[in-house]
Amino acid sequence: MKPLEIYQSYMRSPYLSRKHSSYFRAYTELFERYRNTDVTFVEIGVMDGGSLFMWRDYLGPKARIIGIELNPRAKRWQQDGFEIFIGSQSDPKFWQSFFKSVGPVDVVLDDGGHTFDQQIFTVHSCIPNVRDGGMIVVEDTHTSYYREFGYPSKYSFIEWTKRLIDNINSRSQSVDVSRLPYKRGIYSITIFESMVCFSIRPRECHDSHSTSNNGASVGANDFRYEGSSVGTLQALYRGVGNRFPVLKKFTPARRLASALRSRYCALVTKRNLKRLGDFF
Repeated sequence: MKPLEIYQSYMRSPYLSRKHSSYFRAYTELFERYRNTDVTFVEIGVMDGGSLFMWRDYLGPKARIIGIELNPRAKRWQQDGFEIFIGSQSDPKFWQSFFKSVGPVDVVLDDGGHTFDQQIFTVHSCIPNVRDGGMIVVEDTHTSYYREFGYPSKYSFIEWTKRLIDNINSRSQSVDVSRLPYKRGIYSITIFESMVCFSIRPRECHDSHSTSNNGASVGANDFRYEGSSVGTLQALYRGVGNRFPVLKKFTPARRLASALRSRYCALVTKRNLKRLGDFF
């Protein structure tokens, strides 16, 4: 099998770079569409400079490639045509200064220090400054499972990502589990092994509500609980409603029946969910 083009670019780089073998397939899926475009591509973590040359080789001469590094010696790569900024990715003031200087960007790739605060501060700070349709990609998220980085912790980057999944789902009118602000900027989250990609599309981050095509109904009943005690209760409600149609028009009775049914379904469902323990 012919090696992926991004891997060939990696091997052609004249300076040292270290990447996990699984990353190249993910890179191809994520960044192929930016090749030979005037993309503004930011990489956090320059080190020996090898990945800067890899990205230039892969993305093409139109790409604006910007490096961020803590070590001031990374400035040397400016002589090769790269823009280099020295600063801490966990410092909000650095990010303010950075984006004031470079303007909006298309892609941010975090291959920096990999600590939880660095990764979280980076995503938080970059979301408002990534162009609509761009992305933020955080590498080496396996550090969320390293004891030396603080695992186990409810404040790991992966745990935060799970909270953002809750936040995105809170765009649904029937879900209110997270009041974090990111659901207005993050359209979707793609999780790879050791890598998380946040798709930034504010124009698509609208609230979701139920719709109907107003087609003809055949009066189908909900059979998801058929054969269970919940199904028996629902059948009872339907039977009473059919026998006394006036109750369907009496709002307090409908609301009480709905509340009781919902409460009972929740209790029964929680009891039944115990059988899923082996999946967690």
